[in-house]
Amino acid sequence: MGRAMIIRQRAIQAEDKLERHNAILDAAERVLLRSPELAANVAEVAAEAGLAKGTVYLYFPGKEELLLALHERNIEAFFDALIDRLDQQAPVQVDDILSYTHRYMIDPPLFLPMATRCLSQMGQGAAGANALAFKQRMGERLARAGAGLERHYPDLPANDGVVLLRHSYALILGLWQLSGAEACGPVAAGTLAEVPPYSTSIDDALRALWQGTIAATSRSPS
Repeated sequence: MGRAMIIRQRAIQAEDKLERHNAILDAAERVLLRSPELAANVAEVAAEAGLAKGTVYLYFPGKEELLLALHERNIEAFFDALIDRLDQQAPVQVDDILSYTHRYMIDPPLFLPMATRCLSQMGQGAAGANALAFKQRMGERLARAGAGLERHYPDLPANDGVVLLRHSYALILGLWQLSGAEACGPVAAGTLAEVPPYSTSIDDALRALWQGTIAATSRSPS
C-alpha cells in the first residue's frame, strides 16, 4: 500500500471519528434538553445516538468528560465567532460583544446550567486530565480573543483584554446563579420594585463593565 493511500485512509478514519464524536455530543444535547436537571447518563446518550454504551466510552471515559466536552463545544462556538469578528478591521462596539454573548451564552437553554455544572465538577476534581486540557485550551482562546480586543481598543493595557473577558464570564454566571436563587424564593421584604429579568440585568451589568473599563483606560495617562 502506497504512502499516499495510507495517509488518505488515516484522514478518512479521523473524519469518521470526529463525525461520531460530534454525533454523540449531539445526542447528549438532545437528552439534556429533555432533562432540566441535567440528569442524563451514558446509557441514555448511547441509546439516543443509536450506539452501544461501550462505543460511547471509547470516546468519553465517563459522564463528566462527556458533559465537559459538550460544554467546550458550546463555548468554542462563542470564541470562534468572537475571534473571527475581532480579526476584521471594522470597529468592534460593545453592542457587538453583547450580541455574541446572547447568541452563544445567554439565549441557548443549556449553556448557563452546563457551565455552572462543569465548573462545579472541575472544582471537585472530576474529569481529571480532561479538565486540565480544557483549561489549557480555554486559556489559549482567551489569549487570542484578549489580544484581538487590545487591537481594537489600544488603550487597554497588555493582558487587560483577557481580564475583561474573564470578568465578563464571572459576571454572566454569577448573576445567572443569583437570578435563579431569587426566582426560587420570595422577594426580600422592603424591596420597592420587582427584580428585573436576567436578560435585562446582564445586559446592563455587562454594558457598565465594558464601557467603564474602556472609558477608564482611555482616560489613563500614557
